[in-house]
Formats: sequence, structure tokens, C-alpha cells
Amino acid sequence: MHPLFRHAAQALALLGCLAAAPAHAHETLKLDAAKPNLAPTPPMGWNSWNKFACNVSEQLIRQQADAMAASGMKDAGYQYIVIDDCWQKSRDADGNIQADPERFPSGIKASQALTRASRPGAR
Repeated sequence: MHPLFRHAAQALALLGCLAAAPAHAHETLKLDAAKPNLAPTPPMGWNSWNKFACNVSEQLIRQQADAMAASGMKDAGYQYIVIDDCWQKSRDADGNIQADPERFPSGIKASQALTRASRPGAR
């Protein structure tokens, strides 16, 4: 038998087995099963590194937050602005990372607040 016909015959045999499978399904596959409480979208946001790498600042993040709202991204479900890297300058005496005071003169908490202000219900 030609190999092509043999593969076709095997595929048809497999389909026949699937068609003969029992009609009952696992509980999670039933259409009338309770649906889990899932978010309508995955967490969506914008990441500074993809466009700006280490060229980030408080002013740039503010501009991006405004652009996210003005362009309709916020209404489409985008909620997060990730300041990926290069926002830090040093560590304090306790080892906590400190924001670069030249790039983020109001501090990183102020930048967090401005990005959260565009998200209803954010803490």
C-alpha cells in the first residue's frame, strides 16, 4: 500500500474511534457546568523597557499614563504601567532600593500613585 493511503487510513480509523466515544463528558467540559470566576481579559499593561530601555523618568511615565488614557488603551482594559528598570539609584541603610532623585524627583511612590490614579479601585 502506498504510504499516503496508509496514513489516510490511519487517520480515518482514529476519527472512527473518536466518533464512537461515549457521549458523556467530564464535568468541566459540560456546557452547562458552572463557569469559574475569571477576569474578562488577562492583566494588560505597558512596559517601559520595550520602548525606552534605561531612558525613563517621572515625566516620561506621566506622559505614557496620559497617552494610555487618551488613546483608549485604558478603556480597552490596559491597567498597568511597568517601570521596568533604571528607576533606582542606590540603597538606603536598610538595603531598600531608592529611586534616582534626578529621574524621579517626586520619588517612585509618586509615580506609582499617578499610574494607579488612572485605575478605578486601585490601592
